[in-house]
Amino acid sequence: MYLEYFKLKELPFRLTPDSEFLYMSGAHSRAKAYMDYSVWNREGFVVITGEIGCGKTTLIQKLLSELDENVLVAKIFQTQLDEVEFLQAVLVEFGLNPFNAKKVELIDMLNTFLIDNYLQLKQLVLIVDDAHNLSLKVLEEIRMLSGLETRKEKVLHVILVGQPALSEMLDTPEMEQLVQRVRLRYHIKSLSETDMRDYIHHRLRIAGAADPEGLFSQDTFPVMYKYTGGLPRLINTLCDTAMTVAFADNVRSISLSVLNSAIEELQWLPYAKRVNKRRAGIGAPGRAEMEALLHENTQALVNLDRQFHRMDSMAPALTSLTSRLSNIESHLKRIADFLDSTQFDAEAVRKKYIKQEK
Repeated sequence: MYLEYFKLKELPFRLTPDSEFLYMSGAHSRAKAYMDYSVWNREGFVVITGEIGCGKTTLIQKLLSELDENVLVAKIFQTQLDEVEFLQAVLVEFGLNPFNAKKVELIDMLNTFLIDNYLQLKQLVLIVDDAHNLSLKVLEEIRMLSGLETRKEKVLHVILVGQPALSEMLDTPEMEQLVQRVRLRYHIKSLSETDMRDYIHHRLRIAGAADPEGLFSQDTFPVMYKYTGGLPRLINTLCDTAMTVAFADNVRSISLSVLNSAIEELQWLPYAKRVNKRRAGIGAPGRAEMEALLHENTQALVNLDRQFHRMDSMAPALTSLTSRLSNIESHLKRIADFLDSTQFDAEAVRKKYIKQEK
């Protein structure tokens, strides 16, 4: 919309990941170095985490763009899969057809493929984005795959990338064996305000801006940081909206008033308040569920108490019935004793009766 107006070659703040626009902050450089280390040094397992929109997927694309033909990569971006579906997805990424095989056959197929290509001096890499969505069972499958090794090095190198929830999953007791295989773990922090300014100038420069440092006035950056928290995706959204507002208002630079108009259009709260509100929103259903559970349990206890009261009211009748049964049992015993003592002979009585009739 505003390309010609600002004399740009490309849109500088697209939300889709594009490695050409990647700004390598200190945190991004460290994360990228860990990924490289896993691939080129055959070090097995690396875990990279970061908040939503911090640039994790763009880093993956940057890594993939630098790999040569000697590196075979399985890239998994859809992670809400069960164990069989996950193994099928990995095999498909490696160019195989696994859809008519059972789980045992899938594992054998994958292990055979990995070993055969390793013997051909290929580098084999599994990259899983959004790994925080993986189930514990799928993570266990990944652990088993990562255990395939020679005497000196790993056959398959694994890079797990996800939100902070991934670290929480890995820190559970069930994941102890997998964590022991992880060589490096790193969390990508948000950009600082200085990094944010450089990030914006960098993207404008790549997009072809004649004066990237002059497009946004200096007083906009503290406000921008307040509302984005230094997260690249939010920075992109706010900058793109601000440039659209400037184009609509026919102004050539983004002043503080233009930026405030963009914030109003987005209906954003400051980043810290939005985070707290989101956390409260997440917590609210939990409290509601807990209250519902307590109410349900309380009702169950009330019903149970009623049953006990009913049993208490039935106690006299049960006592009386027990007494009557006891009396009947006594009578039956006396009759049995009488029959035994008189040696009652039914056949003799019958014969006597017949004789009298004659």
